[in-house]
Amino acid sequence: MEIDDSLRQNTTVAYISMEIGMDSNIPTYSGGLGVLSGDTVRSAADLEIPMVAVCLCYSSGYFYQLFDETGEQKEKEVEWNFFYEFDKVEKPICIKIENKNVKVSAWLYKVIGQSGHILPIYLLTTDIDGNEDWMKKMTGSLYDSTSKWNRIVQEIILGIGGVRLLNSLGYNNIKTYHLNEGHGSFATIELFNMFGGDIEKVKSSVAFTTHTPVPAGHDRFDQSLVKKVFESRIPKEILKLGEDNGQFNMTRLGMNLSKYRNGVSKKHAEITKKMFPQYEIDYITNGIHLPFWVSKPISQIFDKKWPNWTANPIVLQNAIELDDLDLFDAHIENKFGLISYQKGHSWNLLDEELITIGFARRFSTYKRAVLIFHDIDRLGKICKGNVQFIFAGKAHPKDQAGKDFIKKIYESGEYLYNNYGVKVVLMENYNMDLSQMLVSGCDIWLNTPERYREASGTSGMKAALNGVLNLSIQDGWWLEGYKMNSMAGWSIGPNDSNPEDPALSNNWEIDAKAFYDILENEVIPTYLNHDEWLFRCKNAISLAAYFNTHRMVEEYADKAYNLKRQKPWKYGN
Repeated sequence: MEIDDSLRQNTTVAYISMEIGMDSNIPTYSGGLGVLSGDTVRSAADLEIPMVAVCLCYSSGYFYQLFDETGEQKEKEVEWNFFYEFDKVEKPICIKIENKNVKVSAWLYKVIGQSGHILPIYLLTTDIDGNEDWMKKMTGSLYDSTSKWNRIVQEIILGIGGVRLLNSLGYNNIKTYHLNEGHGSFATIELFNMFGGDIEKVKSSVAFTTHTPVPAGHDRFDQSLVKKVFESRIPKEILKLGEDNGQFNMTRLGMNLSKYRNGVSKKHAEITKKMFPQYEIDYITNGIHLPFWVSKPISQIFDKKWPNWTANPIVLQNAIELDDLDLFDAHIENKFGLISYQKGHSWNLLDEELITIGFARRFSTYKRAVLIFHDIDRLGKICKGNVQFIFAGKAHPKDQAGKDFIKKIYESGEYLYNNYGVKVVLMENYNMDLSQMLVSGCDIWLNTPERYREASGTSGMKAALNGVLNLSIQDGWWLEGYKMNSMAGWSIGPNDSNPEDPALSNNWEIDAKAFYDILENEVIPTYLNHDEWLFRCKNAISLAAYFNTHRMVEEYADKAYNLKRQKPWKYGN
């Protein structure tokens, strides 16, 4: 189905992201950034935001994760091909890479909102007739980091190719180009040329969102490489605006050429301001697309209580009104569903009667997946007969430290089971489908990152939506969520009100002890008190009234897109 001309003419926002997680069966995403992008476009479609989205199309770079009998991660390379749901853009555009003309086309995927509004996503590809074989592979691999040359070429295709393709398709009324991270910052070059070198006009057309408080997460390229890839075609003004201590910094380029800049939580904006002190940095805290992440049993309760809740999620702040028995039955159905799935995909069988604590995310070392095993004997004594654990997540194939964490989880699980009968399960091949089961089927959602290295995080929001309690370090969204409603879970360690507090130093011993104390003295006794536990579950659900992408997208519409809409809805109104 083609995109109607009137839709193109009325589209005023272009959302440019390196990855967009549209569906588990369409692996155009790597992790949190892509999953958030998928939720963003779903809410934008529901809210009829006049948006078009652009990302790259990848056929490889994915892997199926397996664990051997010792807990070693093994990877099985996966390739993916397009199918009938996609339309091919007929007329490719052309961009220059060094001295070569490279053709860029796209596949079209349509997100359909609740009212039927269509939001197009164009997935850029160089795998088309007319390109040399080496050119066809440019967009082939997700986050191709085999060389800096490959990475910068992909970002040229995303930024310059994205803007150029939209122009060629008739999207000629774009007022705001929303760059989701620095990967798309080369879009400013195409805009600079479109606007006749008018830097101020470029700035007035760009909004920039950064997602990482870690310096290594901001792409930098040697100036010599930038000049080599662009030859003489990169404007000197642009080259200067990306300069950063002899390198070319994609985040700095995006910030220098944007009218609006934001982090993705309040704390993340503070950290970003310290990293880039010369810029004004606002914040729009991330959210989740509630209809996508709510489990069916929980959704049925909401539908019965508030028939229009998906369009008006603020009603969830009244979750305390939900019936205890209905909520209990829904959670048990989710828990049994998860454990039933786990029993078919693991050799260590969980017990439906025990408190099930879940941890699922990428196994980057700063996320400290193995923190809870710091004093493994104390953990075993506390959990014996009370608690079991389920872990899931992937380590990058080249991240040996992350793989070592996986092996540590496996070995710790063996020790706990042999000495205390405590079960620890590792689930293979973490993806969105498994995530949906985990965030609704666990009793507790665990998060133990090093403080202020997690920009926002959204898995805990998904758990809360489904009545699962958070047990988390106060970082990212949980700093805001716990302050908003401390009955929605527990905080491991202090908040950030006293920067001199030694407990904020990411000391493993301090944080592990805090976890053990809460688990032994609060979580387990509360779980045994049926009424108190359900009371907390309803408080967790109430957080979804704020931590959702409908609220988030409305904030972008107001602050970044300057759309004439009603005043953005606020939690508590």
